[in-house]
Amino acid sequence: MLFVGDDWAENHHDVELMSPAGKKLARALLPEGVEGITRLHALIGEHLDTGSEADSVVIGIETDRGPWVAALVAAGYSVFAVNPLQAARYRDRHAVSGAKSDPADAHVLADMVRTDSHQLRRVAADSPQAEAVKVVARAHKTLIWERTRTTQRLRHSLREYFPAALEAFDDLTASDALELLAKAPEPVAAARLSLKQIRAALTRARRRDVDTKAARIQAALRAEHLRRDAVIDAAYAATTRASIHILIALREQITELAGQVEAHFGRHPDAEIVLSQPGMGIILGARVLAEFGDARGRYASAKARKNYAGTSPITRASGKKKIVAARFVHNNRLIDSLAQQAFCALTASPGARSYYDRHRARGLEHRAALRQLANRLVGILHGCLKTRTSYNETTAWSPHTGDPAAAT
Repeated sequence: MLFVGDDWAENHHDVELMSPAGKKLARALLPEGVEGITRLHALIGEHLDTGSEADSVVIGIETDRGPWVAALVAAGYSVFAVNPLQAARYRDRHAVSGAKSDPADAHVLADMVRTDSHQLRRVAADSPQAEAVKVVARAHKTLIWERTRTTQRLRHSLREYFPAALEAFDDLTASDALELLAKAPEPVAAARLSLKQIRAALTRARRRDVDTKAARIQAALRAEHLRRDAVIDAAYAATTRASIHILIALREQITELAGQVEAHFGRHPDAEIVLSQPGMGIILGARVLAEFGDARGRYASAKARKNYAGTSPITRASGKKKIVAARFVHNNRLIDSLAQQAFCALTASPGARSYYDRHRARGLEHRAALRQLANRLVGILHGCLKTRTSYNETTAWSPHTGDPAAAT
């Protein structure tokens, strides 16, 4: 066996090779890319016994993605993705002074996989189809988050100089609101907008009851409000135009990427099983598949999948004291998607609704009960993927599995 610690950075890798006895065999600073991975292979070859298999090389690295990790997995090495929090706590076993360096971190990672690899999660290579789904699904979600941030900045700016716009437009991301604000981003110019101009924008946005809404918007824009100096309004108007152009571009790219998400997800062999789950749509299903991955041996059990998802609770018990709490360290993208699925499942599945209501009857608040439902749905998804069967309402919510006391 040969143990390797790889402390990675954007442009280089500090690596250390360690023997099963904990002896340092070699250290190197390798560049990122083909040259670096070639030198790593050569370094491993110098210290690996003749006839040894590639999986006898155990590598610890604080990431599970990227071309470098993909190259390590493709070479057949046993690669373990170490959580940086785990590595930081393990570092304290070596030195309590707080000293830290990249070569020392490589040593810690090598020693960690030497002694505790059975406690770590091995990188299981996803299929190229799953990786493609992850790329577009994450980019799509990131743009949605960015649209929300930009909208909040726009809302804050309008509150500072143009509060009438917030009364006139309920949704600042709507096409009619963006069109009218781009045309008249200042209070004086907005007050001059005619009913014809407002009705035209509403018609292009395919709004209903155009006349009533146009009259309401015009009245809100012409109402009396506290005003700022004209030069300040002009400065704020410039920032409003910039935000509007960004929101228009984001809306177009979100729509474009949504099509890519649907196309890539539709070609994945697990898509049918994922879509059969209650509360799961195409975009949501793509996000869940992307974050879980499709490597068959990644999750040893439903509990392991739930722990990775962050839906299962954490128990802290000492003596007579026992606390059950939610997991705060989790994959934000995955937990967000699972929470959305659980909420949608309340109306899509009678079993899910009954399960949620039972937890509420026990005194749990909405979010806690929803998290319990999400945890149960993760277990159902695991069973469906393991047996390669689609979701069945009766099987999923039998009397035993529907009992919160029996849930794990």
